[in-house]
Amino acid sequence: MWWYDDTIEQAVTKEFVCSRLVPEEIQRLDQPLEFGGTLTDCTYWEWIDEKAKRLFLIVADLGLPDQIFGLIDDSLDDGDLPIALDQVERLFLTSGKDEKTERKFYQRQFHYLLRPLQAGGHTDYDDDEVVPLDVVDKKHALGQHIDKVTLPDDPGTVLCRCRIPLGPGHLSWEEFISEVNGIKDMQNEHLLSYSTSYTHQGYGYILFTPAPEYTLKSLLASTPSCLKNVDKKVRPQLVMNWIHCLVDTLCFLHNGGLLHGNIRPSTVMFSSDNHIFFTGFTRFHACLLGSVADHTSFDKEAYDHAAPEKLFKPVSTSPTSRSAELSHSPTNMHASASSPQAADIFSLGCLILELLSFLFKKHGKPFAAHRAAKHKSAGRGGAVPDSSFHKNLGQVDSWMKHLAKDAAKKKDEPVFRGVAPLLSVVEHMLAFYPSERPSASEVRARVYQILAESCGIPEPHCPRLDSGLDYAFGSLTLSRSTLASGGSTDSISSAMSGSLRRLTSLAREAEMDRALPRSRNDSHDSQMATQRFFAEDRSNKWQTSLYQSQYGSALHAL
Repeated sequence: MWWYDDTIEQAVTKEFVCSRLVPEEIQRLDQPLEFGGTLTDCTYWEWIDEKAKRLFLIVADLGLPDQIFGLIDDSLDDGDLPIALDQVERLFLTSGKDEKTERKFYQRQFHYLLRPLQAGGHTDYDDDEVVPLDVVDKKHALGQHIDKVTLPDDPGTVLCRCRIPLGPGHLSWEEFISEVNGIKDMQNEHLLSYSTSYTHQGYGYILFTPAPEYTLKSLLASTPSCLKNVDKKVRPQLVMNWIHCLVDTLCFLHNGGLLHGNIRPSTVMFSSDNHIFFTGFTRFHACLLGSVADHTSFDKEAYDHAAPEKLFKPVSTSPTSRSAELSHSPTNMHASASSPQAADIFSLGCLILELLSFLFKKHGKPFAAHRAAKHKSAGRGGAVPDSSFHKNLGQVDSWMKHLAKDAAKKKDEPVFRGVAPLLSVVEHMLAFYPSERPSASEVRARVYQILAESCGIPEPHCPRLDSGLDYAFGSLTLSRSTLASGGSTDSISSAMSGSLRRLTSLAREAEMDRALPRSRNDSHDSQMATQRFFAEDRSNKWQTSLYQSQYGSALHAL
């Protein structure tokens, strides 16, 4: 039980007090105060009832309820709490000095002086104060402390608590508060969002909502029990809604002038009720990702799902550092001319394809093996085939063809009628050149249309559409001038630093994109030109020819 003001008021009744006293002491409750003389006719019970309920609870907890009379005779009340440890001996709770009892009194008083955590607020607790929350699950990862907790005023809502060390060698209190202020207003039901924060005993604590139960990375390895409990007939529709929720949330970020910059399977999480949300976009999420990410010198997961314009620079990672950074080579203008928002689109396209593969139980290792089948170059750290999306776009294309054929076999199931149109959207999201990818708003509008019209989902989750925008998806090979109206980031090297970033200088980067070299005179330019030709030549003719007769007008916008 948490002893808030209203709890104390309701619990400490005269009957409650009498139950802790012997008969002689009970009779004394109705007697006037000894120290009052003729100045007051207040009784001991009235003093307790009006201003000493906390004091009574403390001495009752110590097994010394009769000491309440002595404390009242000394004119003490709840307003004198907390009493410093070196002053407790002056209360004369025992006949002789008893340091153990004195310490118990000192510690116990804080259980009745609770300061509740405020939603959206921050609280600094003294070291001896009690923080009113309940830990329901603990997980320790690489020196970081991750809990699932509940608050007394909302025990049905489980929150994720991350512990951040403060002090020399770590964040200062001022830096911690600055970081908190930077994320507290970023609220979205599909983002790991700030709930409240506090400092206590040398640590800063952030409470996020919702609490993660599993990640997309773990889902692709094995189906979690909470998803197994979902009716198999309902799962395809659930997956389609997941896709729309992710697209809608990325649109929320991009329309706010932000980018995620760290989209991959381990930064997409699910709650115990299979609610999907993004994480990994603030430095405070590093402790959470520490429990699911491989802390090696080379982050293969980040590399595999990175956009092709990003050149990966391996860095050592730690629980307190940002997960991984992409950096550009000064000799390669393609790296420096990229649009981080477009890189988000590419990475999300990878995840959508993983989720569509999940529908047909072809996700995870089979998909990775297919991507790497024709690209046997040794990877970093050993002869590991490169299974990245950006190095194996041809294999990704053939995989989508297989999925489309599988979907055609399930044409009698409405949800699967949307697979081929969604694959066309993914195809454009995975365009080699960033300027040829659709915006998040365009993707969202098209996905919503597919779910509503092709999949038979009349009310997809997150049905938010921006007014006044043209969502025509007929031609997704965007002009480079389109890019100039979107957004970019100050530094490509921070594109996957695990922190939301505000976009600037987009026009400048669009100009750089227009200046990309097109020469085929050397082997490097030839390779890039070939990849560019492949990106331009990839069309959805295979989908149209296969499914025009089945889907008809559903493909008119592909």
